[in-house]
Amino acid sequence: MRATGTDRSVLGADELGAPLGERATLVQFSSAFCQPCRATRRTLAEVAAMVDGVTHVEIDAEHHLALVRELAIARTPTVLVLDGAGRIVRRAAGQPRKADVIVALGQAV
Repeated sequence: MRATGTDRSVLGADELGAPLGERATLVQFSSAFCQPCRATRRTLAEVAAMVDGVTHVEIDAEHHLALVRELAIARTPTVLVLDGAGRIVRRAAGQPRKADVIVALGQAV
């Protein structure tokens, strides 16, 4: 996972369609027929369950095209790691490894 380079640096519950996690939020952009998205969903849900105050929010990229364009999401899955205030601190495209997600969370909490 790499540090974010997008102009948009903060996301809130309105954009996500769900409340932010107290300590961090794992935001996953997915599409309906994306096989790696399913595995990413499982990985992020497992990490969120392991770490208090962390939530996982999945966004259907096809139904949120304005946000996808604004954040320059080029492929699915793309994962954004938000801190407790909704600031994007890391992002990664493709299926992440659980260890990488945990390390990225360390920078957000």
